[in-house]
Amino acid sequence: MNTLAINGGPPVRTTPYKTWPHHDDAERKLLSEVLESDRWWSSQGTKVHEFERRWGEFHGTDRAVAVTNGSHAIDVALLALGIGAGDEVIVPAWTFFATAAAVLMVNAIPVLVDVDPATGCIDPTAAEAAITDRTAAIIAVHIAGHPADMDRLTALCQQRGIALVEDCAHAHGSRWNGQIVGTFGDAGTYSFQASKLMTGGEGGAIVSKRTDVLERARSYGDCGRQPGEWFYAHFALGGNYRMSEWQGAVLLAQLDRFEDQARTRDANSELLNEQLARIPGVHPQARDPRCDRQGNYCYVVRIEADEFGADRESVRLALGAEGIPLTMSYPPIHRLDVFREPHGFAPRWRSRDGMQDFAQLSLPTTERLADTTLWFTTAVLMGTREDALDVVAAVEKVQSHADELRSNR
Repeated sequence: MNTLAINGGPPVRTTPYKTWPHHDDAERKLLSEVLESDRWWSSQGTKVHEFERRWGEFHGTDRAVAVTNGSHAIDVALLALGIGAGDEVIVPAWTFFATAAAVLMVNAIPVLVDVDPATGCIDPTAAEAAITDRTAAIIAVHIAGHPADMDRLTALCQQRGIALVEDCAHAHGSRWNGQIVGTFGDAGTYSFQASKLMTGGEGGAIVSKRTDVLERARSYGDCGRQPGEWFYAHFALGGNYRMSEWQGAVLLAQLDRFEDQARTRDANSELLNEQLARIPGVHPQARDPRCDRQGNYCYVVRIEADEFGADRESVRLALGAEGIPLTMSYPPIHRLDVFREPHGFAPRWRSRDGMQDFAQLSLPTTERLADTTLWFTTAVLMGTREDALDVVAAVEKVQSHADELRSNR
């Protein structure tokens, strides 16, 4: 092959992948309806209520509760489950900051545990070992759309009498043994931020098969109000987490095209799983046979430097030069500045054993995955088979010229 693009050669791909998100006249029509209605907030409008109904139907549950964003969705779900001061919540260390921050926002303590090396999802064995008499919940994050082991986690939580929350920010439409994620535990939370598989720019939602959880979530998300009561009566210490009609309108259009997009992503991700695994040093995120469909917020592979011939960071930069869009892996939660308190402005989190010292945690699988994985953006899964195969061609090219990357270090 030619010289690597990062060293002046021609790139594998000269045409950019189609940008995300996708939109068309469906969003324009629904947004125009909101504009002309003069009812721009959900308390008076119809779009958010319709989206809540349809998102609930999509999950086979009662109406969902729509909120401002995915971070607040976790906050509100924890509040609805009665989790607060003195409680501990077990959280995987390889996730976005918001998963752990939500626990702190309700005055509980996140207990960080390691993840499964094959999928990157929370390790049920590590979660079980972390349970104490103060444990109130486990949050299972479906990383890159791959479901956590819901068989073991649901059984564990039922046996130990603790709540199970599913962080489905990456996993719109993912299924485990034929059941859609978000419906295994006591609550499932979603994000509709701009990079997610359905987006309103921002936005979030909570789903649950428990009517009591949804009722409390709705109250906490609407300033503590209750249906049928006086507008200025407040029954819980809730906040204004209401989704706007603008977001609801866009999400209705996004939902209409979601199934077709999900099938495209699934087919392209399976193609990449097959093709990339043949390249030395490239290890795609494992797919458990119980995962019927993976949402694939992104596409994740691990780079073994000794096999590949170059380290992850060198490979990432080289692939970017070849025209392949990538994003960054999440850093381990315990490496974040807010938990390490380098500047003294972070609160000190108190645990059952005194001051929680996150900086001293050793979670080797999380740390290894954070340091060795490539995260391809969803754009590479949203095009044709040929678009996906360009990823394969670029990785093959970079691997075959790995010596050029070593010489640049």
